[in-house]
Amino acid sequence: MDRQQEFVLRALEERQIRFVRLWFTDVLGTLKSVAVAPAELDGAFEEGIGFDGSAIEGFARASESDMIARPDPATFQILPEPDGSPADSARMFCDIQMPDGSPSWADPRYVLRRQLSKAAELGFTFYTHPEIEFFLLKNRPSDGSEPLPIDNGGYFDMTAHDTAHDFRRAAVSALEGLGISVEFSHHEVAPGQQEIDLRYADALSMADNIMTFRHVIKEVAIAHGAHATFMPKPFRLQPGSGMHTHLSLFEGDRNAFHDASDELYLSKTARSFIAGLLTHAREITAVTNQWVNSYKRLWGFGGPGQLVEAPTYVCWGHANRSALVRVPMYKPGKANSTRVELRSLDSACNPYLAFALLLAAGMKGIEAGYELPPGAEDDVWALSDTERRALGYDELPHNLADALRAMDSSELVAEALGEHVFDFFLRNKREEWTEYRAEVSPFELRRYLPTL
Repeated sequence: MDRQQEFVLRALEERQIRFVRLWFTDVLGTLKSVAVAPAELDGAFEEGIGFDGSAIEGFARASESDMIARPDPATFQILPEPDGSPADSARMFCDIQMPDGSPSWADPRYVLRRQLSKAAELGFTFYTHPEIEFFLLKNRPSDGSEPLPIDNGGYFDMTAHDTAHDFRRAAVSALEGLGISVEFSHHEVAPGQQEIDLRYADALSMADNIMTFRHVIKEVAIAHGAHATFMPKPFRLQPGSGMHTHLSLFEGDRNAFHDASDELYLSKTARSFIAGLLTHAREITAVTNQWVNSYKRLWGFGGPGQLVEAPTYVCWGHANRSALVRVPMYKPGKANSTRVELRSLDSACNPYLAFALLLAAGMKGIEAGYELPPGAEDDVWALSDTERRALGYDELPHNLADALRAMDSSELVAEALGEHVFDFFLRNKREEWTEYRAEVSPFELRRYLPTL
């Protein structure tokens, strides 16, 4: 037994923890959990916990269903109670294995681990920093009607003692109690919309943090008499919820994206990484924006770019918030803060798969020596279609079906996800699109029923 496992067992005894929740995600990014008593954890470290993989989305067929969840002691954290009462449970993330102890190719955490290992072989560590948006609602209708936001606030608004303010304070406290560092929290543009930004961490830790974040946010919301949703666009006439994500590569303690001699302080590595993101942007969008509703955020609300601040065209720019990839302003003396920001992701994606593809696309750009095209200096949304075509700005997919077609023809995505996850994801999402196309929407009933 290693020191980390000994620390976990000792902490359980000292804190009188009654339940240990072992977490993992399915291919679609849904959090799964099995609770064990502390007395069973020694065996779980040694042999793992067996479960039926055929019952988990995308994991296994019935004929090969035996799988093992092996807890990662480095992810151990006490789970705070939303009401402030003494904690009686803890959590650990699991790596999913086959009965012979080999990693499961269906495990999203392993998909990301593989890409991180490839980058590590070249001397790189991948760091991410997400800005996570979501909505706080008064209700969560089950009949398809539009929900009610918890408030009528706007960007950076603060009303003393309102629900959103108290919620954000409690949420940040709960997250930091779990060892998840929060950089900022504030009210976003739309009524009921919140944003909480997590501090930089390595990509695997951050993916774990995002899954924990979603769970904590929903629990704290319930404790405050509200409902939290990470649905990309729950309101037709309001902006959607994105997850703008800052990315950087480090070589040891040195930021590999920084070059003090460059006009924009970007190294050749950074420029090729950005070029990789742009070149493969359409191919990876089905994973970074994996739901039918995701494309209402990107393309929905009075035309692309109007109020939504969601990118719709494949280009990059220096401090340009209309571009898909933005290079934030460099702060003198802070070389380690040099980074790029990808603005297409939404907060409902599977972070393990999304980060794996961002890294794969960027590393492809570095390894193949992709050249970065000229940056976008103007508001991309304000340009005409003719102007955008002349500048070579391709469009992101307009809907899930378009994104799946781009993904299906991508060797990069197939290799990064692995055959099992790649095939299951395409099959599952095509079924979602088929169901969506067959649906008769309220729009159709309002427009056509009275007159046709």
